[in-house]
Amino acid sequence: ATAMLSHATEELAYVLTGVGELRLEADRVPYAAGAALYIPAGVWHAVVNTGNEPVTMVFAFPHPDYPPTERRVEES
Repeated sequence: ATAMLSHATEELAYVLTGVGELRLEADRVPYAAGAALYIPAGVWHAVVNTGNEPVTMVFAFPHPDYPPTERRVEES
C-alpha cells in the first residue's frame, strides 16, 4: 500500500496489471487490469495491492510536472 496522498490537481490512473483497491477517506474502490480510476483534486487516497501479482499503473495529471502533493504521516 502507498501512503495516503492528496494532490493539488486531479489524477487519472490506468491499471495495466494486477488487482487491488483504491482507498479513499470513506470508501474503497476495487480495481483490476483495464480499469481507469479518477481521483479529484484534494482527495486523500492510497493504492493497495490485494492480489498476488504486481500492480502496474500509469498515472496522468493536468500539470507540467508531478503536482504539489501532501503525504499523510501515519503515527505509530
